[in-house]
Amino acid sequence: MMYRVLLILLLFSTTSCTFFKKVFKKKKEEVVLNESSRFGQVLKSKDYEFKLKMANLYYDKKDFRKAQILFEEVFPVFKGTPQHEDLYYKYANSHFNLRDYLTAENLFKGYIEVFPNNPRAEEVEYLQAYCYYKQSPKAELEQANTIKAIGMMQIYLNSHANSSRKAEAEEIILKLQQKLELKEFLSAQLYFNVGQFKAAALAYTTLMNNYPDSEKGDQYKLMAIKAYYRFATMSIDDKKFERYSKVITEVEDFQDRFPQSNLLKEAERYLTLSKNNLKNINNEQTAQTVGK
Repeated sequence: MMYRVLLILLLFSTTSCTFFKKVFKKKKEEVVLNESSRFGQVLKSKDYEFKLKMANLYYDKKDFRKAQILFEEVFPVFKGTPQHEDLYYKYANSHFNLRDYLTAENLFKGYIEVFPNNPRAEEVEYLQAYCYYKQSPKAELEQANTIKAIGMMQIYLNSHANSSRKAEAEEIILKLQQKLELKEFLSAQLYFNVGQFKAAALAYTTLMNNYPDSEKGDQYKLMAIKAYYRFATMSIDDKKFERYSKVITEVEDFQDRFPQSNLLKEAERYLTLSKNNLKNINNEQTAQTVGK
């Protein structure tokens, strides 16, 4: 008897659970449909005050897609009215939150031109620069937006030295500068990989000079030494003395600049190799002279 009761309760429980899941799913679908239908009714409305009210409501709920659509529609209607500033700000911010950084940047720029003295202007200046930061591509690609973002962030810091966003802006500038550094490194590395050793040596030297505070300065210098050495070994005999001498000069410069570097021994290996090669060249020249 007890077993029958338990079995009935189990069946009832399973059935009830399935039933309530279906009911919940149906209710959820109805909510989605109702919300979609409600937004459609808002779009069809000719009452622009109502549309602006709903746009603000969607914005506050972080439904930026619906808010952006409605803000765009009422934007020209409220131009020059007391509502225009708030509408403009939220319209630009909706694009920003939807990650449409190109449109957001243009809108933020327009906002600053129209409302330069508004209390929100400082935030908008920062967001405009931030949009360029978010459009900064991978290091392998063209870095125009990266350079633009650094410039705009620096202008922002110069204009708002006491800003609460100062630390964040400085961190962004650092990240962007590191990307530019990586871009130059990849270019130098490409020269090295394809056997353009003179171009590689010059590129690594330029990289080191452009970023004197880089933690990788000794790596760049070592790569320049390697490139100069490879260039010397591939040179015609008449040029080898001069080019091995250049390697020696570069290693001595490494010793002066990075005396504590973990790469010093490897750099000095090229010093020894170059001196040995110069000795061999001198011996060959001596032998040729004696032979005559």
